[in-house]
Amino acid sequence: MRILTSIFLCAVLFSSCRSHEYYDKLDTELASGARYDSLFLDINFGMTQKEFYAHCWELNKKRQVSNGSNNSSVLYKLDDELKHPADMNFYPEFYEGKIAKMPVVISYNAWAPWNEELNADHLVVDVLALFKKWYGDDFMTISAENRGTAYVKIDGNRRISIYKKNESQVEVLFTDLLIEKELKKNI
Repeated sequence: MRILTSIFLCAVLFSSCRSHEYYDKLDTELASGARYDSLFLDINFGMTQKEFYAHCWELNKKRQVSNGSNNSSVLYKLDDELKHPADMNFYPEFYEGKIAKMPVVISYNAWAPWNEELNADHLVVDVLALFKKWYGDDFMTISAENRGTAYVKIDGNRRISIYKKNESQVEVLFTDLLIEKELKKNI
């Protein structure tokens, strides 16, 4: 059910995108047959639930990650990567027991409504700069229904979408487009 909901949300997210550039890039990258399964922290698309849990356990033992918000996600501290210390919470969506999507929520630790420099308008710019460093410069800017401006990068089967979630958080969604395509065929 979560995967179907995610597909619907992605469809809504990109339904208002009128850019031929986006669809041309999507078609070209999927047709290339190239696979980009790497996400972050040595986590990959296709990793099984068991492998993911074992990997996070090892990262936790090394004090690289800990329990995230409400103990329902993994927390990775971005202490030096952004302009201000931030938290990165993530937990994958699995399809047939393997990672197919990775929703990530990032927020500055010291955010408060009166602290304007730490709101999501500034954070999204900071996150985009970090992700350009991690994944390359060629993010597209699109207008996404109900999300406003989104920044999208497509490499082979991997799509990375970055957008403001609310006034204090930025959401990043890693999607395996081959799985998404397969799921759309089955609907």
